[in-house]
Order: sequence, then structure tokens, then C-alpha cells
Amino acid sequence: MTGDGSDGEDAPKPLALLVFAVLVVACLAAFFVTQRLKHTPTAVQKFKLQTRFSPYGPPGHNQEQFSFKLANADEVTVTIINASGNTVATLLVDHPVVRYKQFTLRWNGRRGTARGYAQITSPGGRTILIPRNHGAVAPPGEYRVEVALRKQDHPVISPYSFTLVGR
Repeated sequence: MTGDGSDGEDAPKPLALLVFAVLVVACLAAFFVTQRLKHTPTAVQKFKLQTRFSPYGPPGHNQEQFSFKLANADEVTVTIINASGNTVATLLVDHPVVRYKQFTLRWNGRRGTARGYAQITSPGGRTILIPRNHGAVAPPGEYRVEVALRKQDHPVISPYSFTLVGR
């Protein structure tokens, strides 16, 4: 007996208090980590692309143009993947890209690994790289852009897809 008429069974145990305190601290820590992650910029940002194109279309409309920005300068490998996630074309391998500048590429719809690239300047002053892929034209379908950064563990796939239209 404790002298107050109770047998002491309702009093919190020191171990239970310790476990409760650890859980409260862990929840608070998780909250602050989550808030920090929400405000950390993603490695690849501002994907922009056309929704559809045809390699058989008129000049100026026969290439898929897309662009993106990097949060940090890095060397990029850019590939085009089909709806199954298979690589259809490799446009650039370990190409240096500066941070926070929209980087623009065009794809001619052909399979395989590009052998070099042409560089043009848009009327607005933006540099556009046009990889030279010489394989067969990829089949009509949905495609995405995949950007692999040398300093990252996993590639980033564009949140948007585009359609390659046949003849």
C-alpha cells in the first residue's frame, strides 16, 4: 500500500514514460525531416516537352523538343524510354550541364545511340542540342525522357510522356 488508499497499479512505470518520451521525440524529428525534404529542390526540374510529334512531319515539327533544369551542375546521360521502360535511344552520355539553366534537346525519333550532335541557337538565344541518331525510326507510341546524373544513384524520368505518331 502507498498510504493514499491505492495499491500503486495506476501509477505510470518509468519504462513506459521513457518509451512514450522516445516516441514523441521520434515523431517530432520525423516531422522536421519531412518538412525539410518538402522544401529541398529535386535534382531535375522544370521538364518541358511537346505532347506529340512525327518524325515524318514537316521540317520544324519532325523532332521532339524537350528541356529541363538541374538543381546542381552535373554530367547527364539522356535517354528516351518506351512505355515498358526500355531504352529506345540514347541522346547524350556524360554531357556537362550547368545548374539552373534550361537545357534543351531535340530527338529525331530514331533508335540507337547518338553519334555526336549539332548545336543551334533559337531566336530567343537558347542553345539547343540535336543528337545524331541514325537507327530505324521508333514505332508509334508513348515515350518519356530519362535523365541520369553522374552524382545521383538513380535516374529521373520525366513526369510527362509524349507521343511519337507514325505516318
